[in-house]
Amino acid sequence: MDDQKANGLQNTAAARFIREAAAVAPPGHLGRNRDPGDAWVEGEAGKFWGRFGSAGLLVFDAGRGVLLQHRALWSHHGGTWGLPGGALHQGEAAADGALREAWEEAGVPSSKVELIFTSVYDVGYWSYTTVAVNAVEPFEAVISDPESLALEWVPLHEVAARQLHPGFGAAWPALRRRLEN
Repeated sequence: MDDQKANGLQNTAAARFIREAAAVAPPGHLGRNRDPGDAWVEGEAGKFWGRFGSAGLLVFDAGRGVLLQHRALWSHHGGTWGLPGGALHQGEAAADGALREAWEEAGVPSSKVELIFTSVYDVGYWSYTTVAVNAVEPFEAVISDPESLALEWVPLHEVAARQLHPGFGAAWPALRRRLEN
């Protein structure tokens, strides 16, 4: 086997090892500096991640479907499928936060997407904004932090067959209708 091919296999094995280790690594041990928004909030409607709210990016590509993230096992509702996203920074607009998080977690380039719509779930003391975008130029998503086990483009009609994050699963029927219009 030549050196280039051997290095490619090592890199693949190394990447798989890192992904598998990250799936079970406890948060806070990953060398990531925490933002003040990275905190739980609680109230009568329950406990939610993101002191200033949270946002996720629903990337739609007419030829490939939607980009889903298989969430790391240590995360809230780990092992389920959802959207790249997370806690907003103080004063950060939801669309900006969703784009930032999708870049950090999946390598989604903001220059290759355009806004379609937003959808807000608000319980009064916390909110989650789904920022739906259209991929105007194809790109490959890349696992770029330990919060993802996998990233996949999933056709619209196959999304509901996945084990979805409960919040995303509840919102998916309405989001799908809006994407199809």
